[in-house]
Amino acid sequence: MNQQKTEKFQTQYGKWAVVTGASSGIGRAMATELAAKGLQLVLVARRQAELEQIARDLSARYGVETLVIAADLATATALTKIEAETNHLDVGLLVAAAGFGTAGNFLDAKLDDEQAMLDLNCRAVMQLSLHFGKQFAERGRGGLILFGSLVGYQGTPHAAHYAATKAYVQTLAEALHVELAPKGVHVLSSAPGPVNSGFGTRADMKMGAAENPETVARATLNALGKKMTVTPGALSKLLTWSLMTAPRGLRVRIMGNIMGGMTKHLYEKP
Repeated sequence: MNQQKTEKFQTQYGKWAVVTGASSGIGRAMATELAAKGLQLVLVARRQAELEQIARDLSARYGVETLVIAADLATATALTKIEAETNHLDVGLLVAAAGFGTAGNFLDAKLDDEQAMLDLNCRAVMQLSLHFGKQFAERGRGGLILFGSLVGYQGTPHAAHYAATKAYVQTLAEALHVELAPKGVHVLSSAPGPVNSGFGTRADMKMGAAENPETVARATLNALGKKMTVTPGALSKLLTWSLMTAPRGLRVRIMGNIMGGMTKHLYEKP
């Protein structure tokens, strides 16, 4: 049965998968899970040396082909590079896992950081979805996995702009799920809660309980082709259900309190 599931997965989403943010965290975990399913991998991230090591490890362990593309998706030229280097491949799956967040009071933000986050979390996801979505629709099969977040379900004080970028991803994925289904293309939004990865360090947040990337990756792939949105992991589900029945305004305040606790160190006097 497992072999049949693997063959079915490869038929729908093979032969190649493009994974962004593949050098660490959820992206790396997704790449590993896909390699175990026998898909060849295009690994995209900024750090070429790390990508090459991951590519060697996955090739040795699973016998899959890999292609490394070192690119900063926050730049306007990155998509052109990815298009040029994947045009000859039979790509059937896009995993848009690259992203970063900022935290703290919005008025304390640095414009360059917020613009880079907007470009990476939104513009790059839209461009990649449009490019590969067209290919998949013409072929009549394929899949898009876009990574949102629980903070994107409502405004989140102390991470206001980051939450807004994830709301964009969530609504984009929901609409594409419906639009592309008749064309044989599966679209999934994966909306995890806190995850043990480099995200918290870069955002300068102090997280308590968190899921591991491997749990998120497995739950996400299990939901592909079955759901519109998945909240991967027990912690994500608990947070989602605990907020679901609250009025939206109350959810905003609750999330603000949670995020405020993660970022209070930014404003504590030494």
